[in-house]
Amino acid sequence: MKRYDPQKEEILSAGIDIGTSTTKVVISKFSLMNMAGGTHMPRIEIIDKEILYRSPIFRTPLQTRTSIDIEAVEKLVKQEYQLAGVSPSDIKTGAVIITGETATKENAQQMVHQLSDHAGDFLVATAGPDLEGIIAAKGSGAYEYSKKMGKTIANIDIGGGTANAAVYKSGRLLGTCTLHIGGRLIEFNGGTIQSISPPILKVLENMGMSLEEGDRRDESKIKKITDFMADSIARMLNRNVSEPDLPLLLGHKPNWLEDIDAIMFSGGVSECLYEHEEHAASQTQYDDIGQMLAASLKECKALLEWEWVTPVETVRATVLGAGTQTTEISGATIHVDGRDLPLRNLPVYQIPFGHQLEEGLSRISQAVEEALDVYDSQREGINFALYLTEIPYLGFRDVQTLAHALMDAVKTKPKTDQPLVIILESDHAKVLGQTLKTVNPSQTVICIDQINVEHGDYIDIGNLLQTSVVPVVIKTLTFHH
Repeated sequence: MKRYDPQKEEILSAGIDIGTSTTKVVISKFSLMNMAGGTHMPRIEIIDKEILYRSPIFRTPLQTRTSIDIEAVEKLVKQEYQLAGVSPSDIKTGAVIITGETATKENAQQMVHQLSDHAGDFLVATAGPDLEGIIAAKGSGAYEYSKKMGKTIANIDIGGGTANAAVYKSGRLLGTCTLHIGGRLIEFNGGTIQSISPPILKVLENMGMSLEEGDRRDESKIKKITDFMADSIARMLNRNVSEPDLPLLLGHKPNWLEDIDAIMFSGGVSECLYEHEEHAASQTQYDDIGQMLAASLKECKALLEWEWVTPVETVRATVLGAGTQTTEISGATIHVDGRDLPLRNLPVYQIPFGHQLEEGLSRISQAVEEALDVYDSQREGINFALYLTEIPYLGFRDVQTLAHALMDAVKTKPKTDQPLVIILESDHAKVLGQTLKTVNPSQTVICIDQINVEHGDYIDIGNLLQTSVVPVVIKTLTFHH
């Protein structure tokens, strides 16, 4: 990019998905541009996303049934970067997401953080079943379909270990739910059963059926299980999870209120339904229940009551979502010290002002204490971000008053030398950041705006780009054991 033209910029993004069955890499290019007129305050937006490289689909390397082969995953990613013609230093944003049963492995957390540190300047580590569902719905096309058609659509991303549902209407997330349903929950070695996952053993017990590792492959018994899985998905979509379904439930029950108009399937099992991938693109061969589960989905009368929408992507939905849909761009009028970036895994504590300055000021001190109790209970110096919402119009003196209140409140933090991170809904980041520095010149301040987060989210803030904005990724970090 030309240095004298800060109105445009191109950055590279990577998506890396390490799933129960497969690992995939996608490299994308984002085009950023100032969409405000010459006399207006800059507003930098992502105007185009182009996928530059899609890796083959690899079998996820495992050392044992309980641990990932970290060295093999890193070697695989390095190899794909070379084939794509990029180096880690070229990557400015994106996400490494660990999905399904892989997130339960004993070294899952170590692996995803280690990979995010080595695979790019700002590649964030993400995990958690709800986030998997959200990212997959964006990669599959369900999110865009909901915006375009105005319908309520559920995307069900079924991989090797989990079925992650995310429900959208008109581009708005209504809710999520995850079930232990996937192609690798029963694996075979030729004609015998090699492994059965614990949730499926519980289902078998409830059904009064006996199936054990080492038993011969009994197609009729296994079809009963995959039919039950398909029916369970239908009950989940109807918000009618029953007692027999509970062993399959991972986390909370369905939490949307609206009835669903249409459904879309993505993930490895949906590839068995739609066969989008060319055979050469996949280097994986399976000996599991994936094909039988796909057949059960197609035959399930309860699922056929909904309109089925064909996905844009099947097995690559999550990796494309991770690489192209996780990044947001901050406002251009921000205050950051580039030496303190990137910042990763900052929990967010919200302070609502209720559109009244005095009301908000009265909450700041207690909010910082509560944030310390929640996120740094041992007072080890774990940092967090304060998210100021519903701020009224602020005059010059109001900004000074707010800055003094924030500086007084954070004096109780155990490490006063760590950056003070403020996120704003409104366009006050630059003036507030500069005022905070005036109040205490020794305090490092990161103050950004035009970002919408939620209380309890985690936020990663990337390096300052040439267009004077920072890439931001909002996420959850849940390694379910």
